[in-house]
Amino acid sequence: MTASTHAHIVLDPAILAGKPIVRGTRLSVDFVIGLLADGWSEDQIVENYPGLSHDDVLACLAYVRDMLRASASIRLLRDDALALQREHSTSSR
Repeated sequence: MTASTHAHIVLDPAILAGKPIVRGTRLSVDFVIGLLADGWSEDQIVENYPGLSHDDVLACLAYVRDMLRASASIRLLRDDALALQREHSTSSR
């Protein structure tokens, strides 16, 4: 995660129960990603939500990408730990 990209994204417990939002708005990252998934173009999003910029939309995409990467890394670590645990319990019998 780059600080410059994620400078656009904030988590504030007082706004939307701490969901990641675009700085200076009450628009959540998942809302913006949902619009893209529903077929909205970036131009349509920025036109309909004037508080958002091109960089904000890119930051939402980068944030989700980085969260997915982190999640995959955590799963791999968990799977490795479980495999080691199984090996240890099998070898100690």
